[in-house]
Amino acid sequence: MIANLAFYLFSFILLASAVMVVTSRNPVHAVLFLILGFVNAAVLFLLTGAEFLAFILAIVYVGAVAVIFLFVVMMLDVDFVKLNEGFQRYAPVGALVALIMFIELVFIAGNWAIAPAGSADRMFPTPEHLTSSVALGSLIYTSYLPLFQLSGMVLLVAMIGAIVLTHRDRQRSLHQNLAAQHARTPEQTLAMVPAKLGEGASLPPKQTQKETL
Repeated sequence: MIANLAFYLFSFILLASAVMVVTSRNPVHAVLFLILGFVNAAVLFLLTGAEFLAFILAIVYVGAVAVIFLFVVMMLDVDFVKLNEGFQRYAPVGALVALIMFIELVFIAGNWAIAPAGSADRMFPTPEHLTSSVALGSLIYTSYLPLFQLSGMVLLVAMIGAIVLTHRDRQRSLHQNLAAQHARTPEQTLAMVPAKLGEGASLPPKQTQKETL
């Protein structure tokens, strides 16, 4: 009874947070609702006995991905006018994709409802004398090791693409000239200013950025 009530409670919070992620006007609030949805999804995994997926979801997505999203949203200068224009432009395509996914979910739910008893056990057999973490780890690092490495490469390419998109609009003047910095002499970087007791010191005129580099 308590497990059923907890399932419905966390499911409702998960659905509500998912709706708030899409409808929130403030991107920071959207990321916070996304973190809330991840936490509730992890709790649902725990209720179903998939403790490995629950901890992975909490550690990887909540502890790393969602926090990175939050820092990126807070630090980047996002033009929300252009962002809204792009949303309106691709809204029909997004609606079509959402409709296709909804139809697929309906077919999956229908097949699951009319499936004979015991079919789920044949599709997803439970290993004997093994926990879900051990069974999943043995599958990932033996049978599906190439696919696991390929997913890691996809994430690496996505990270590199995000870095490139972030730094492409920066001016070249902000980049450091390491060769010029290494070639500097102490006379170019240090200035000995005679200062008398109780009196201020007159500093030399500031040098330009090219001269300091």
